[in-house]
Amino acid sequence: MSFLDEYDAYCAEHGTPERLELLLPDINAVLRGKWLPGDQARKLPDGVVRLPLSTYAPNIMGHEVCASGYGSKVGDPDGYLTPIPGTLRRMPWVGGNIAQVLCDMEEETGQITILSPRLHLQRVLDRFAAHGWTPVIAPELEFYILRQRARSEDAPLPPTRTPKAQNYDMELLHRAEPMLNDILSACEVQGIPTGALIAEYGPGQFEVNFKHTDNALRAADNVLMFRRLVRAVVDSHGMEATFMAKPYAEHPGNGMHVHVSLVDTEGHNIFDTGREEMSDLLRHAVGGTLTTMRDMQTIFAPHLNSIRRFGPGSFAPSAPEWGSDHRGAAVRIPEEYGTAARLEHRICGADVNPYLALAAILGGVLYGIENAIDPGPPLEGEEPSGVEPLEADWAGTVDRFTRSAFARDLFGEEYCHVYTAVRRDEIAELTTIISPIEYRYYLSRL
Repeated sequence: MSFLDEYDAYCAEHGTPERLELLLPDINAVLRGKWLPGDQARKLPDGVVRLPLSTYAPNIMGHEVCASGYGSKVGDPDGYLTPIPGTLRRMPWVGGNIAQVLCDMEEETGQITILSPRLHLQRVLDRFAAHGWTPVIAPELEFYILRQRARSEDAPLPPTRTPKAQNYDMELLHRAEPMLNDILSACEVQGIPTGALIAEYGPGQFEVNFKHTDNALRAADNVLMFRRLVRAVVDSHGMEATFMAKPYAEHPGNGMHVHVSLVDTEGHNIFDTGREEMSDLLRHAVGGTLTTMRDMQTIFAPHLNSIRRFGPGSFAPSAPEWGSDHRGAAVRIPEEYGTAARLEHRICGADVNPYLALAAILGGVLYGIENAIDPGPPLEGEEPSGVEPLEADWAGTVDRFTRSAFARDLFGEEYCHVYTAVRRDEIAELTTIISPIEYRYYLSRL
């Protein structure tokens, strides 16, 4: 369906919306955009609603990054918002008839700009299509619910009467039932296909599984819309929600695990050989994700806080290792053979840009298959594998990405430049802030 077909169907069911919220995911997956009066929605596909192209590439504080090559330094030219089919949705958590739609931006050529994260995922999917394969994706997303804070700089606190280790606690689910039901109901209204919901290990932490889909673009769209939805619904209950990778130093971080299989044009899982053994294709896919994981770490852990998730007590794997049904491994194989044969990528924080993260994961899968990369021996039990851990330094992950031939092949020279410019700008700004802990222990003693 075209956007106008979707809009007509929406109006037939709900009436003309009071406004349409145009959502543009930037490089950090922060949603930026405009409010458009609902009766002006028909002009959206005509390319008359504009935003600066630099809207795609601010740092996490929202500032433009001159080194990216976009922004006021070059006149800050406009792009033209274009709606993404299938993303027009009612927003049930606000009063009135309000709708939202995800957008991309086109340049004057009529082409989607290279700055679009969604474009890069599409290009990876095109590579799979050239082989006659389609990725099947099922994300899992963790988040924390917090008490409402008075100031943005205040530390988080879990809800009252919350144990330090929830660990699938059914009582916690019942206690949060009104809020969780509102989240699931809003997902149903927005067409976000959720599956199981559990109380995760950390205090106030929950995980939602998404149903598997052969539309990886829509899977990434749903992650974005889900994060927005959860924060809004939880706020309406007088609480806060966060997908920050490591909100508590002493409790597990928030991850985004991604299950991946591949089907051919007949819908057959190519990882299933019909024999009760792991196929070479699945082994090579694992090998590719492990081989490219260090180069892609800044995609999987993009922010200053993201690296903390790999520390002690986070429950996150911290080295490029794989294992059969081993949750301590970066790549877990839940099913080695059969129609459900797949890999589970467990490195991403819940704070990632889902388009870039899926592009990097799938790019690694394809790299491994095309180059027949062996993953080496699997992780067994708690025995150390001897594999060097992933980078513990934020700047180091960006430096490696900058040098990576795989990154340039996957995202292109220009986008790699923009991405590293934004990250280095954040590094320069955030790592020079003097922390309260330094004042506490140094100011009056030295």
